[in-house]
Amino acid sequence: MDCLADTHASVWYLFAASELPATAKNFMDATAASGGFIFVPTISVIEIIYLTEKGKLLPQTLPRLVQAINLPNSSFSFIELDSDIAQTLSQIPRSTVPDMPDRIIAATALHLNLPLVTKDRKIQALQSIQIVW
Repeated sequence: MDCLADTHASVWYLFAASELPATAKNFMDATAASGGFIFVPTISVIEIIYLTEKGKLLPQTLPRLVQAINLPNSSFSFIELDSDIAQTLSQIPRSTVPDMPDRIIAATALHLNLPLVTKDRKIQALQSIQIVW
């Protein structure tokens, strides 16, 4: 069992933050315990840099994520944005999910047919993606 985690879910899981609800944490724990991957879309790297520059995330956030991904036998792995995911973007209505990084994350989950761990209410409104939160 694999899943895709949005930016906040990935960060909160790594830092064991109380903002991550038990449902999402338990799902991510179960994914890791089953030998599955918690995929992080590479657009999350851009979002983390942006949020760090705005002072909303700690400077060690991105290095910690990269370190977790690079650990041997890590459950975390990056998913690169490719042309197939980019083409799936047209299936995520801009009227429902107007923010481009969120649309890319949703398109990634849709294209890969993965459950998406996300707090984003706009993404949660999509019927085409299994949401865990």
